[in-house]
Amino acid sequence: GLSLMIAIGDKNFSDFLSGAKEMDDHFNNAETDLNLPILLAMVGVWHRNICNYSSRAILPYENRLSFLPAYLQQLDMESNGKSINQDGKKVANRTSPIVWGEPGTNGQHAFYQFLHQGTSVVPCEFLIGANGHEKYLSKQHELLILNCLAQSEALMKGDTAKISNPNLEFPGNRPSVTILYELLTPKVLGSLIAMFEHRTFVEGVIWDVNSFDQWGVELGKRLTNEFLPLIKSKGNFSDLNASTAGLLKKVFGSGIE
Repeated sequence: GLSLMIAIGDKNFSDFLSGAKEMDDHFNNAETDLNLPILLAMVGVWHRNICNYSSRAILPYENRLSFLPAYLQQLDMESNGKSINQDGKKVANRTSPIVWGEPGTNGQHAFYQFLHQGTSVVPCEFLIGANGHEKYLSKQHELLILNCLAQSEALMKGDTAKISNPNLEFPGNRPSVTILYELLTPKVLGSLIAMFEHRTFVEGVIWDVNSFDQWGVELGKRLTNEFLPLIKSKGNFSDLNASTAGLLKKVFGSGIE
């Protein structure tokens, strides 16, 4: 946390931690039917295990959250991307969805076509602040809010009016969650991050996986250490599988032609 404190200052850092603690306390004390991380986890499990949706899109309409999709990708997929439960047996249900996304205005021009009319249904999680930081851009921020809410409305309702061109029909009934906050302050950011982390934990409990290990990552690291002596000593790659040996020879042996 020291590098973050240096970057944003003691006051903002304290506010950030305060927001996280507020969400921690809410998670620990709120009744289940009012507990935001638990409710989000229930929605996530419903989408993954009951509806069999394979991915989850994170769509912040807030440029300051442009790295949030990548953060949540690591949080969800590295924590709950498991196929073995805590008893060492195969899990009974599908676990972590594929998590991806972009800030909303970028995404609208990249993959929203897929979200609205593609052959796969992707639950979406929209995030939007009721207010922006730049007062002189208040009209633009209003348009940003309207864009966000219009997209969720379009996903939900679609448009199946009988028209001559079937390309203009939208099936609708595509799920989304909208998370609305007043203004993205350090305190709100702390609460958001804690909320998503608790959601991931709850989903891991339901799927009966250990959300706090990453053995799958370790295999690649171990193999790297096994390859390294072969490279340094110009060793025999033939002990490896033909595919990897061929690639290593091209790079470290005879070279790429």
